Amino acid sequence: MRRPTLFLAAAVLALAPAFADARPGGGTSTGSRGSRTYSAPPATSTAPNTARPMERSMDAGRPAATAGQQATRPPIGQPNLAGGFFSRSPFMAGMMGGLIGVGLGGLLFGNGLFSGFTGIGSIFGLLLQIGLIFLLVRLVMGFIRRRQPQPAMAGMPQGMAREAMDGPRPMGGAGGAPSAAIQVTPADFQAFEAALQRINAAWNSHDEAGMRAVATPEMLRYFGDDLADLDRRGLRNETRDVKLEQGDLAEAWREGSREFATVAMRFSMIDVTRRVSDGTVVEGDPNRRTEATEVWTFMRVQGGPWMLSAIQQTG
Repeated sequence: MRRPTLFLAAAVLALAPAFADARPGGGTSTGSRGSRTYSAPPATSTAPNTARPMERSMDAGRPAATAGQQATRPPIGQPNLAGGFFSRSPFMAGMMGGLIGVGLGGLLFGNGLFSGFTGIGSIFGLLLQIGLIFLLVRLVMGFIRRRQPQPAMAGMPQGMAREAMDGPRPMGGAGGAPSAAIQVTPADFQAFEAALQRINAAWNSHDEAGMRAVATPEMLRYFGDDLADLDRRGLRNETRDVKLEQGDLAEAWREGSREFATVAMRFSMIDVTRRVSDGTVVEGDPNRRTEATEVWTFMRVQGGPWMLSAIQQTG
């Protein structure tokens, strides 16, 4: 094979992921499922394969890695909580920097590592004083943080924002079960199917208001990010004639005032990605339907409408 042909093949392989799975959700597992965000939903007849773990989530409830597990990068939109004690405490980092600086200064001037403190007794005395000051500062800062009101997340009602930041609340007071199963009615399933169609219609027309009516602010942000990414690359994805072929319930539960329902859905559609400049099709076939199977989680607060809160891929 000639070198230009090899280069072209490599370029096609490199660009393939940029075009594939451009439909809503971007072919990734995205969003939040309350206390079950990082727990795999049960398999169903529609989605017999395990759903992929969340790759993008604002939920801060990721369980700590157990022994032997490899550390992973925190989800997009979630602050990086990894790192040692000094990376999380600027005060301690500055203190240790000062101690090391004094010690190195003693070595540079030939007086020994601890000469900057004029004796080992002074070292322990200084450490004790700094430790007491550090504890006092932590107590004061913790008191101030507890007194400050938490800001509401953009686009979310104050009550929902507070629950999203505090996490799921146990039922029945302290020591109660963190969640309880709920019944899902035929009307709920109709709402899930309608949301599937409404989200794809809003995706095609870049209708932010239409998406906001059926998706949580977190999912709205991810949809916006994905659309912006396609625009930057001069691409536009269309998902037309979406039809639910099969669906069933994986699990449904309540956490405080929030209710969740996770459903597996197999749907068919026309899924085409075009180049904006000339309309050339770069992925998909405008005359052939394709199928996708995804696990969608919906959330509602205090009897309100169901809102899409997560999409997970299967297989």
